[in-house]
Amino acid sequence: MLLVIIETSQKDHLHKIFKAAQCAGWLPADEGRSLYPKASHVGFGLVCGADAKPLLTRCANVVRLVDLLDEAKNRSKAALIERVELKAVGYGAVKYADLKNSRCSKYKFDFDQMLNDKGNTAVYLLYAHARICSIMSKSGRNIEELKRTGEIVLDHVGERQLALHLLNFSEAVEESCTTLLPNVLTDYLYSLSEIFTKFYEDCKVVGSSQETSRLLLCEATALVMRKSCFNLLGIEPVNKL
Repeated sequence: MLLVIIETSQKDHLHKIFKAAQCAGWLPADEGRSLYPKASHVGFGLVCGADAKPLLTRCANVVRLVDLLDEAKNRSKAALIERVELKAVGYGAVKYADLKNSRCSKYKFDFDQMLNDKGNTAVYLLYAHARICSIMSKSGRNIEELKRTGEIVLDHVGERQLALHLLNFSEAVEESCTTLLPNVLTDYLYSLSEIFTKFYEDCKVVGSSQETSRLLLCEATALVMRKSCFNLLGIEPVNKL
């Protein structure tokens, strides 16, 4: 499988190249059959500055990646003052801001938005993950023991909504891989964080009669966020804010 990752405006140009390769016998002539080798255009939109103009590498207005990451880390420090792992938050914010947009669409590059702790941002998601870690820590329970001996009971609507969304994780990953759209996974992760927040507001965890079950739901949520979504997106989770 050959994936050509290049801006969407090059679609027609690549289509001609693929057709020429078919005529030369380098690619199968019948595109409708599952024959190999295959070639596909993975198009992506442009990144625009605050003036809504594209940031182009051949122009003077381009921002170097190393400068962009340093700026994100510095702004994280100014906003959060040593309460978090600044590198993880700053770099994660930049990665997530890029991946959450459909690769086929243009988007505006905005530091203030990507470092906001509200809305669909890495900072908000990292806060949600850290909240779960705090709940687990405050409970004082041995989560490995709970996994062996406890069970999940879904009596409350908030518990059921969270459990059902967790079960949809594999479908989100499959869709993201099939369509080559990372934003499918970021959408899932953001929805998971919102659903967990609602669950936490409506369902007392520590000290409740359903503590064991709800702690297991918290652990399942953290595992999906940390070992699956964050890992696949290349974002380093933080456990404390």
